[in-house]
Amino acid sequence: QVQLVESGGGSVQAGASLRLSCTASERTFTLYNFGWFRQALGNEREFVALSSLSGVTRYADSVKDRFTISRDAAKNTVNLQMNSLRPEDTAVYYCAARGWGTSVSDYRYWGQGTQVTVSS
Repeated sequence: QVQLVESGGGSVQAGASLRLSCTASERTFTLYNFGWFRQALGNEREFVALSSLSGVTRYADSVKDRFTISRDAAKNTVNLQMNSLRPEDTAVYYCAARGWGTSVSDYRYWGQGTQVTVSS
């Protein structure tokens, strides 16, 4: 059974930074591509960033140049460094694995989500 555990969410002021982490088993971490998605209240879940096993990364236009996705092999984690946060970044952030692409349907495994709230 694949488990993904997100951490690092919280409430911050606009302009602040947060780092989200997604922890998986070593097997999961070494086998799959990973993605981050987010879902704001009343909205559909949307793509944020992805990281492939080969090191390819991709970002949604709305977060490009502010967010960075990275893999930490020593900790079996996929991190999402979020800088210059804006109120519109407020959402529940989800980690996903075993997929490739920007659609929710592209991924098989999901974490439980972590709340990020950005106030102005």
